[in-house]
Amino acid sequence: MPPNSNPRRNQLLAALPDADWARWEPHLELIELPLGKVLYESGAPQRHVYFPTSAIVSLLYVLEDGASAEIAVVGLEGVVGISLFMGGGSTPSRAVVQSAGQGFRLSAQVMKEEFNRSGPVMHLMLRYTQALITQMSQTAVCNRHHSLDKQLCRWLLLSLDRLRGSELVMTQELIANMLGVRREGVTEAALKLQRAGLIRYARGHISVLDRAGLEDRTCECYSVVKKEYDRLLPVTIAV
Repeated sequence: MPPNSNPRRNQLLAALPDADWARWEPHLELIELPLGKVLYESGAPQRHVYFPTSAIVSLLYVLEDGASAEIAVVGLEGVVGISLFMGGGSTPSRAVVQSAGQGFRLSAQVMKEEFNRSGPVMHLMLRYTQALITQMSQTAVCNRHHSLDKQLCRWLLLSLDRLRGSELVMTQELIANMLGVRREGVTEAALKLQRAGLIRYARGHISVLDRAGLEDRTCECYSVVKKEYDRLLPVTIAV
């Protein structure tokens, strides 16, 4: 099986006990997640949850005038569509693929049935939800109080944690939309990081050359989020 076609590349799926995994496996559907694909729209009923294995999905809040800002990112560590099993069925946010790859989806009916069994599945999903809420809260604080340079470092590090490798395929325009800032600001911040030898940016490809340097340069928001994910979620080894 190609690595990204293995559902247990997703860390939540890998953490399922054997008995739960045996029930889930027949229902998981491998899907391509191309750049820009919308997984759900604001207020629309959600029919699936998604478990990325090699893609990153942005959760965006979209204003009436069309402006948007990212409130969280989800990759191989998590699941997209928590409102489905938390009881809401829809959410004011929008989920869009920000880095292309693959993932697996599970129907709303199966997800609800599994969550309502209680036990390990429910507790795992609730811990993930708490970690995701921490990321959302810290993103709001960071966007209000920290410089764009620090925000970009935080965003790069969070994205790297949700992929395998050190390269992101991402245009500056897309990054600007995610951070809710002007493209010129992202260009300036990216050039500063490139001149410092931390990243290399060319033709929509961002290569991280010095991760430790990015961690030194970012604000405390990144470490707050990472520590909470590490505390709440099991460490799984990718297959």
